[in-house]
Amino acid sequence: MGLDDYGGGQGPQPDVLVVTTNEVPGYRVKEVIGEVFGLTVRSRHLGSQIGAGLKSMIGGELKGLTKTLVQTRHQAMERLVEQARARGANGVLAFRFDVTDAADVGTEVCAYGTAVVLARE
Repeated sequence: MGLDDYGGGQGPQPDVLVVTTNEVPGYRVKEVIGEVFGLTVRSRHLGSQIGAGLKSMIGGELKGLTKTLVQTRHQAMERLVEQARARGANGVLAFRFDVTDAADVGTEVCAYGTAVVLARE
């Protein structure tokens, strides 16, 4: 399994820069557009739940669930970027993830932040 199977983030030179900080060195915020988010809900796969239950008895990383969560976060982030782009933003500040259970049938992942227009200083 490759590096992207267990991690993520943007590639080089994205058209919408997403950062966890409130500022970007070398840029100024020209316009604040507002909150944007990307949301997805994934159902739990019976096979992975059984495997996770067995693995929890002996300990160790639940690699199947880790990979699924990474894919889910990627999808939520892609939706956030689509929303920001559609509203005319080229940046998202204060980016965060929120992960919660969705009615005991799945996991809700929300990527959110503040869409802005950035200009080089």
